[in-house]
Amino acid sequence: MPINNEGYTYCHEHLYIDLSEQKGDIDCKLDQYALICDEMRDLVNLGVSNIVEVTNRYMGRNPHFLECLMRDSGMNILLSTGYYIEGFFPKKLYTQSAEDIRDEMIKEINIGIDGSPLKASLIGEIGSSDNAFSETEQKVFKAAAMAQYETGRPISTHLSFSTMGKDQIALLKQCGADLSRVTIGHCDLKNNLDKMLWIIDQGCYVQFDTIGKNSYFPDEQRIDMLEELAKRDLLTRVMLSMDITRRSHLKNNGGPGFTYLIETFLPALLERGFSQQQVDTMLRHNPYTLFN
Repeated sequence: MPINNEGYTYCHEHLYIDLSEQKGDIDCKLDQYALICDEMRDLVNLGVSNIVEVTNRYMGRNPHFLECLMRDSGMNILLSTGYYIEGFFPKKLYTQSAEDIRDEMIKEINIGIDGSPLKASLIGEIGSSDNAFSETEQKVFKAAAMAQYETGRPISTHLSFSTMGKDQIALLKQCGADLSRVTIGHCDLKNNLDKMLWIIDQGCYVQFDTIGKNSYFPDEQRIDMLEELAKRDLLTRVMLSMDITRRSHLKNNGGPGFTYLIETFLPALLERGFSQQQVDTMLRHNPYTLFN
C-alpha cells in the first residue's frame, strides 16, 4: 500500500497487537475496534493519512482487523513482515535458516499476509534485546537484509531501551543492506544524541517514536534532542510516532491517545521555534521517501 502524501504519517504504530500471553497482562492486547476506529477517524480529521503498522508475525498481527479499520476510518495502513525479539519468537524460528525466513518475508511482501489481500510494505519491526543481540535475533536481521535486496522494501528496527543501535547497523551493513532504506526505532528513550548522530551518519533514519511516553523519557528532553538535530540540519533523517501498544494508551481508557502527537507534541515543537516546514519534513516528506 503506497503512502498517501497528502497528510502526515506515523512511522511506528500498532493498531492491533497481542502480547498479553507473553507479558501476563490483558492490557497488552490492543484489540478494541470501536475505540481504535474512532481515534483513527480523529487522526484523519487532524491531517494524518498513513499509519505504518509494525506488528508482525507472533505479535498478534491481524490483517482482517486492519482491512476493516481502513474501510471504516479512511486511514491508510502499511503492514509489516518479520519477527520481533527474544521472548516473542515461535519455536520453529530457532531451527529455520536465514534463507527460510527471507522466503517467508518475500512471500508476505509479494503475495500477501495470512491469506488476505493485504501485502507487507516493509520489513519490521525486527529487534534486539536490552543490551543484547541474540543469535536468533541476528538471524532475523540477516534474513531481512536478504529480503530487502530482493524486494527493495525498507527495514524498520526495534531498539530495546535505545540500546544496540550500532550493532544492528553493523550487522545490516555486513549483510549488504541498503542503509538509506533502514530506519532505527526507539532512539528517543534515552539522552543519546551522539548515538543518533552516528546512526544518521551511516545513512539511516532515526525514529522519535515513543512520543508521549513521559514515564520512560520526558517529551521536553525529546524536543531538546530534536533541536540539536535541527541545528545540524539533520531533520531530513528523522521521523515521529507514538508506539501505542496497550489498551490503557487509548484516550477513552485514560491514556494520551493517538492524537497526542498532533494536539500536544506538535504545538510544543512550534512553541520552541520549530517551523511548519520542519514538521512537514519529519511527518510527511521523510516517511514518503522511505516507505514508498
